[in-house]
Amino acid sequence: MSGHSKWNNIKRKKEKTDGQKAKLFTKVGREIGVAVRMGGADPASNGKLRDLIAKAKSLNVPNDNIQRIIKRAEGGEKDNYESITYEGYGPCGIAMMVETLTDNRNRTAANLRHYFDKFGGNLGNMGCVGFLFTQKGVIVLDGEGLDEEKVMEDCFDAGAEDFDMGDDVVEVTTDPDAFSAVRQALEDKGYTFISAEVEMVPSTTSAITDEDNQKLMAKLLDTLEDDDDVQNVWHNLENEEDLDR
Repeated sequence: MSGHSKWNNIKRKKEKTDGQKAKLFTKVGREIGVAVRMGGADPASNGKLRDLIAKAKSLNVPNDNIQRIIKRAEGGEKDNYESITYEGYGPCGIAMMVETLTDNRNRTAANLRHYFDKFGGNLGNMGCVGFLFTQKGVIVLDGEGLDEEKVMEDCFDAGAEDFDMGDDVVEVTTDPDAFSAVRQALEDKGYTFISAEVEMVPSTTSAITDEDNQKLMAKLLDTLEDDDDVQNVWHNLENEEDLDR
């Protein structure tokens, strides 16, 4: 992504409203429940759960809530969610990947197809845009008041692949397999996390210059993020800062 766009998008993460955060609480809670059922309730032996607890804490989810979710999942919560990633095109051919966690794949697929059709895109087949993205660990730190050289030293010492600092935030990228170890090392060094997830990072980006299509793209992104089944949305839009969201 272009630098300006990237920092604008990261600042949006930092400035999410209380309503948006409440929805994120629910979604990360669902992820935690699935992780417990798949790998057990002990974060010391369940790396996925450990990462999700850190994610929940970065969203300011109270520790009591986290422990309640873990206990409920450990007790055999009946919800049976499966992870499905959909691929498609937004307005002007913007490549999009939508990660979902659903207990009804027919409902989810129908909803996503409706959203894409309504807002100028189309849901594609698996693999239609996936080749445009690479899986990376992406850690965003609060960089306010920090010394750039010291942060860089700490990031590379932790095993990061790359480091970028700007606008009071730091973006650290890692190999997906090293993500947990790097995140834990930076946590141990006392850094404050804005977000920390394994993401699909686009290899190339495309811009939308038409105002009507920018509005459609903004509505598509907002509608997808508002859907309870949608966990993450990735795209290769270059100029997201131009969207009126």
